[in-house]
Amino acid sequence: MENAILHLDDIKILVDSFYDKVRQDALLAPIFNRVIQDRWPEHLEIMYTFWQTVLLGEHTYTGSPFPPHANLPVTKAHFDRWLELFFNTIHENFEGEKAEEAKWRASKMAEIFQFKIDRYQQTGSRPLL
Repeated sequence: MENAILHLDDIKILVDSFYDKVRQDALLAPIFNRVIQDRWPEHLEIMYTFWQTVLLGEHTYTGSPFPPHANLPVTKAHFDRWLELFFNTIHENFEGEKAEEAKWRASKMAEIFQFKIDRYQQTGSRPLL
């Protein structure tokens, strides 16, 4: 039987499982924990609405995802690890069309964020979005 991403409960499994990995990862945990501190429940709620909007088309997310990330001290290695953990989480919990879409969207998001952060760090210009 296929474990598809179909409902908000599935999104919560994805987000919670993924961020459990991030919070324990030697490379990513120091950055996420320093920035988020004790606001993990708030951050997870935002991530639920983000992925619910992106994958299920239920428009519950408001805001712009890039600005909170603009000043993070991250490199390609961080994005590669983020994607590795995200893909592992998908493979462990889900399959099907939405699972593949989630991996594709995460890849594109990482690519765009990495490009924008690199540009921001090199030029010192303020990110618009």
